[in-house]
Amino acid sequence: MQFQQLQYFVAVAETRHFTRAAELVHVAQPSLSQQIKALERELGADLFLRARGNIALTDAGEALLPLARRILADADTARHEVQELVQLRSGRVRLGATPSLCTGLLPDVLRAFHDRYPGIRLLIEESGSHDLVRELARGVLDLALIVLPLPPASPALTTVELLREDLVVVSSPEARAPGGPGRRTVRIADLEGERLVMFRHGYDLRELTVAACRAAGFEPDFAVEGGEMDAVLGFVRAGLGVAVVPRMVATRSGRGLRVTPLARPGLARTIALAHRSDVAPPRAARELQRMLLER
Repeated sequence: MQFQQLQYFVAVAETRHFTRAAELVHVAQPSLSQQIKALERELGADLFLRARGNIALTDAGEALLPLARRILADADTARHEVQELVQLRSGRVRLGATPSLCTGLLPDVLRAFHDRYPGIRLLIEESGSHDLVRELARGVLDLALIVLPLPPASPALTTVELLREDLVVVSSPEARAPGGPGRRTVRIADLEGERLVMFRHGYDLRELTVAACRAAGFEPDFAVEGGEMDAVLGFVRAGLGVAVVPRMVATRSGRGLRVTPLARPGLARTIALAHRSDVAPPRAARELQRMLLER
């Protein structure tokens, strides 16, 4: 009994027509008929009742059909599992993340992923959340760590909330403390009159900080604007101004900085893992997704 014969048998059983079954499995009709007859000889029983214009299963055919379907389904499953295993031995994952997450969250997870799957190339796109949403829509990325809520008119994305992260104020230890000396926390309102070091357009941190200042009744004053995360931290260390950054970044990269928490209710942002809803991520990307969610 050959695997191909079972494919042909199921096709005839489902179409009840030899010619249509041959078209379905992309083989000439005489070849299909010969293979069905060979299968019947092998089993020692007719599988079909052949009447003019009418094909019906015999009792033997009825008994074989569910078994044949199961064998074919198991073969598909085996092929799929092997292909997925191969994908975890070689291939790539294209991951987008904001600079703060590249600094704070990703290093430990990517190291663990690389240790487990050394043959997978990790391609990291570092950008603002809005830019990453556009890159996902274009198919340039498999996964992206983005900030919720999604921008208006975003493409159809599937998102899973990963963490909620507090924001803090960083300043140079050589400069006056924001809000005055001795303060253990600072309010957004205390940033009125402070010079801010601000991220470039497209960063969710820029929009979040500006919106919070305006909600507190003032327009923020920028000493420097347009930088990436490392540049912003460097400008703050140099005493050019203060900045609002994620606590994770301040913890990892806060050497040479004064870190002051925001007073309640403070500011926070929600980080989610996203991919396109209409395209399933590759197997390796799904494995990285699992490790991020279980971190």
